[in-house]
Amino acid sequence: MTALRSIEQSLPISLLRAREAVMARFRPLITGYGLTEQQWRVIRALAEADELSATQLAEICCILHPSLTRIFRTLENKKLIKRRRSRGDGRVVSVSLTEQGRVLFEEIAPQSEKLYRQLEAELGRDEIDRLLTALNRLRNI
Repeated sequence: MTALRSIEQSLPISLLRAREAVMARFRPLITGYGLTEQQWRVIRALAEADELSATQLAEICCILHPSLTRIFRTLENKKLIKRRRSRGDGRVVSVSLTEQGRVLFEEIAPQSEKLYRQLEAELGRDEIDRLLTALNRLRNI
């Protein structure tokens, strides 16, 4: 049998555990507004960019296209986003926040930022910066 590093030294497991630890802080805020984590990621990305294609959102938000279609439908039903087809290429769908979606983002954002500040107080801003740098490098290898 091939020797394998311990599960405590497994990068994929450690990343999953770290993600869960961070999301445990943010999840109550997000679900308190009747949103899923994925729906919040879409709203957050659109708040930063105003309008994105479905393809761009899938990449930015780490959501598969079939799931994104379902999320769009739900967010449209809640009147938080609007979709429009490109005039030049009907296959391209652009998505943006509605005014109601922007208001919701503006309500949640300060609370989310407060949670980030709590993490910074516990870990230190430099440690979070180093972690983000390392994760971005890992993503790009």
